[in-house]
Amino acid sequence: MSLSAAAIDTGQLSVLRERHPRAFSLTPRERAIRLALLLGLLAFVLFCLYRFDVTPARIMNGMDRFGKIAGALFPPTARDVFWDLFKAMMESVAMAFLGTLIAAIIAVPLGFLGAQNVLPIRLLRFPIRRSFDFLRGTDALVWALVYVRAVGLGPLAGVLAIATTDIGIFAKLFAEAIENVERKQVEGVRAAGGSAVKTMRFGILPQVLPIMLSNVLYMFESNTRSATILGIVGAGGIGFALSDRIRAHLWDEVGFIIIMIIVVVALIDFLSHMLRTKVIKAGTNRPLVLTEDAPTFSDADRGKSR
Repeated sequence: MSLSAAAIDTGQLSVLRERHPRAFSLTPRERAIRLALLLGLLAFVLFCLYRFDVTPARIMNGMDRFGKIAGALFPPTARDVFWDLFKAMMESVAMAFLGTLIAAIIAVPLGFLGAQNVLPIRLLRFPIRRSFDFLRGTDALVWALVYVRAVGLGPLAGVLAIATTDIGIFAKLFAEAIENVERKQVEGVRAAGGSAVKTMRFGILPQVLPIMLSNVLYMFESNTRSATILGIVGAGGIGFALSDRIRAHLWDEVGFIIIMIIVVVALIDFLSHMLRTKVIKAGTNRPLVLTEDAPTFSDADRGKSR
């Protein structure tokens, strides 16, 4: 039986307040804890502002300089270097594409090895999962600095840096997707006599493939932006051209490069969204087709099922 607020008199309200005090107000201890947390957060913010020397005068001076720089970006022009900038932009896109592709190919088997329902032995799975944390815990910029020292300046260092970081990210995402697959489809392939390899191929992979592709396409878009930063530290591409123009105070060309980066990233996002949508729709509307490699029911199995 439920009562409306208008139907509860003062006596019933006092009884409910005694029985359920936390439904009406916080206890003094809870209020003290919340006040202490709020004061602690405020003190930490003030400490950070003091430690970083954040002052109104410094902010005003910085905004004034930023306004002058922003004004110098327009109108953006490329003069006689349009094709050089276009080639550098395509170099960054190629860098992001190769790094993402290499990482995705390597991360697929690692994702299966890191999934609990594929590799249930914790002693073997634990170091594999921790290696994912090590790879993705180090930023691509740090890896780029390492690879620039190892292989020299140029796009190769950027490709290796993107691939190294993305291997850890993809492997973790793939492993979590594999652990959350529908068990009935996997059990159906096993019941049909499928081996472990065929179970992964026909029971698990079709379920996680759209998720994998969606993650890969999203990271490709993100890596296109990251390739710009990697170019600043010597990995080539549009980032190197951008840093060179900033050092030379060629702000009109800097504005053109920024607009070019935004347009390319937006185009990649649009195309990847279309591809993700088609793949997901194809996966949900795909009819059941048995191939030569797929496990099939024998006549004896059909008889048993009847």
